[in-house]
Amino acid sequence: VQLQASGGGLVQAGGSLRLSCAASGLTFSNYNMGWFYQAPGKKRELVAAISSSGISTNYADSVKGRFTISRDNAKNTVYLQMDSLDAEDTAVYYCAAAWGQVTLFVPNYWGQGTLVTVSS
Repeated sequence: VQLQASGGGLVQAGGSLRLSCAASGLTFSNYNMGWFYQAPGKKRELVAAISSSGISTNYADSVKGRFTISRDNAKNTVYLQMDSLDAEDTAVYYCAAAWGQVTLFVPNYWGQGTLVTVSS
C-alpha cells in the first residue's frame, strides 16, 4: 500500500493550499480516508476524515469552516482544501487510510508527510 501526499509548501497567512494524496495497492473505495497534522514538538492529530463513499466527513474543531476534505474514488485520491491559513496550521500533514467508522478514525495505513509552512 502506498499513500503519496503532495501539495505542501510555503504560503502567507490568509492564503490557501490544496493537498492531494494518491493511493495505490488497496481498494480505495473501501477505505475511509483522513488527514493528520503534526507540528514540531506536538503529537499527531486528526484534521479531517471522509467516509469511503464520501458522504460523511469529520473535522477537528480548529479547522471547521476553513478546511474541506474530499475524495475522487475514480482517481484513488483524497484532497484537503485549506483556506484562511494561519501560522498555527504550520505542520507536517499526513494522509491515512482506515477501516471502520469515520468518527473514530484509526489508521491502518499511513502516507509520508508533506510540509505546510504558513508565514505570518
